[in-house]
Amino acid sequence: MYSVLVILAVVVAILLTLIVLIQESKGGGLASGFASANALAGVRKTTDFVEKATWTLAAALVVLAILTVYATPKADNAASVVTDMKTTTMPNLPGNAAPAAPAEGAAPAPQPAK
Repeated sequence: MYSVLVILAVVVAILLTLIVLIQESKGGGLASGFASANALAGVRKTTDFVEKATWTLAAALVVLAILTVYATPKADNAASVVTDMKTTTMPNLPGNAAPAAPAEGAAPAPQPAK
């Protein structure tokens, strides 16, 4: 269900982008490109259609966004990676070296004076 809603939202967003690009900022837009159709449908009816399509697609995009939030797949109840992490010892790196055990028969290392 989530995938279907996301695909629908993308399609609506693309259509909304195209409709907005068709419009002209002063209201000419689509109507100015179809001079012969203006006699049949009229300039005002064409701009009304584009405006209604814009508002309809915008409302559809908002509704799809809200529905997508509710259809988002939920995480399972598994513990996070951090809580499942096992404690491991760090490798003996130059700054992380553990004190070495004295060899057999060797005298123990002198302890610093207090």
